[in-house]
Amino acid sequence: MMSGIKNFNLLQHWWILSSGRCLLLRPTVKICQILTVHVQGGSFHRFQRNAHSTSGNIVDNGSDSMPYVVSMVLVKEKSLKIVETVGAFQKLPMVMPSADILSSALRKARNVTATKGIANIAKRERNKGAKQLDALMKELAVPLRVYIEKFPKKWNLHPYERSLIQLTFGDGSYEEVLKRVDDMRKILLSVGKQHASLCAQSLSKREAGERFSEGLKKLEEVFKLHENAVDDLLNVAKTLRAMPVVDLRIPTLCLVGAPNVGKSSLVRILSTGKPEVCNYPFTTRGILMGHIVINFERFQVTDTPGLLRRHDDDRNNLEKLTLAALEHLPTAILYVHDLTGECGTSPDDQFTIYKNIKERFGNHLWVDVVSKSDLLQEPIDTNLEDENDDVRRYKAFGPEEALWVSVKTEAGISELKSRVKDLLISQMDRIRGGNCDHGECQG
Repeated sequence: MMSGIKNFNLLQHWWILSSGRCLLLRPTVKICQILTVHVQGGSFHRFQRNAHSTSGNIVDNGSDSMPYVVSMVLVKEKSLKIVETVGAFQKLPMVMPSADILSSALRKARNVTATKGIANIAKRERNKGAKQLDALMKELAVPLRVYIEKFPKKWNLHPYERSLIQLTFGDGSYEEVLKRVDDMRKILLSVGKQHASLCAQSLSKREAGERFSEGLKKLEEVFKLHENAVDDLLNVAKTLRAMPVVDLRIPTLCLVGAPNVGKSSLVRILSTGKPEVCNYPFTTRGILMGHIVINFERFQVTDTPGLLRRHDDDRNNLEKLTLAALEHLPTAILYVHDLTGECGTSPDDQFTIYKNIKERFGNHLWVDVVSKSDLLQEPIDTNLEDENDDVRRYKAFGPEEALWVSVKTEAGISELKSRVKDLLISQMDRIRGGNCDHGECQG
């Protein structure tokens, strides 16, 4: 073993077991990805056990040693929450419009009466005023607290759902809306407690009435000043709840490729029944989603937005949706190539895009398809051995072992359906066996 140093930051959570094994949970990389470091043969040195963060070295006692400088956060077993499924958006609480929250709170507060048995008029009035202000404060603040608690923290979501939030609202906007609602709640609590206390200290009936009116007016002003935060959260909830639902237990075949290469046509050919159109809030273009029934089992087949030859930082939200699906969902890939030159993306650019996607997601089960074969000449068996001839080979034949198909003439469709069937059954075996290379398939 070569010597070296590996640094870990505080965002990486280590779980130290009594068996002397360390589990590293890395939520920022792939959800549920746990790296295991065995230290039975080694030892820990220089622990500061009283500190919240603990640092030290892991030293291998073998012939060679590799010291690690480790920064650790000790966490309890119950805090290692692993996100294994999507569906959080469908569990969001129902958010009331701000006007409804205010009117309901005012109505309930007015129904609050003074504590029974208070004979003194001034005491009874200040008791009633203080209780009504306290009730109004709680009726305004409690729904906001429920929203804050029930809306999931972004880092607790499945990575695919985190990507959808990012694509829909932009960087930090989701968290910013929740923060505004929480800030509004805190201000209401502060103002409400202050004025309820002042009302409770009134020395006369008139003073109690004035302080009650003042507190009532102030609470309404504060709520109306910040009511846009609630209405913005309402819109967030509506948008997220309308997102198409992905079932991770059902294998999905993603058709990937450049724009206009024939993916949607193949979805229609492969689907059992008519595909549905799934709409996402960050695009006016619907995504075609179909289903395939094999041996009484249901599988998903979906079109994905076309990819262009450019860096990830320059991609639009549609392209980012495609990459998010490939990165975070248990998908098999049917990659579609159009060598006719008529799709708007040259075969040269398609080859570059294909190589990039294949390198990044080659661990997926995969089938290559050359579409629109009726518009192509039969490839000539040319001997292209030079590595520099990769593009020429691709333009002539497509990727190695690619199926040539035509929706128009149905050439190759029967073989394609057979390959897709085998692919999806293999993907189902992966999911059931927990052998997917995605966080949601790891346990």
